[in-house]
Amino acid sequence: MTKAELISAVAKAVKISKRAAGEAVDATFGSIARSIKRDKRIQVPGFGTFSVRSRKARKGRNPQTGAVINIRASRTVGFKPAPALKKGL
Repeated sequence: MTKAELISAVAKAVKISKRAAGEAVDATFGSIARSIKRDKRIQVPGFGTFSVRSRKARKGRNPQTGAVINIRASRTVGFKPAPALKKGL
């Protein structure tokens, strides 16, 4: 599903304009991003938990040359679905 499809689905479900739905979707994802940055975790009951995860430094390969390269340690956002969401899949 693309962002445009999500906005259309929200607009249709709530019976509001696509512009208002787009603003609501943007505000929702903006709030989630700010919360993850601030609290390192956000839990949405019945949906799942977004949290910051750390990746260790590791060796990788350049796919064009096959040369070994060092990949730095980094942080990323992980998602763990709630049991109710997993059960419905």
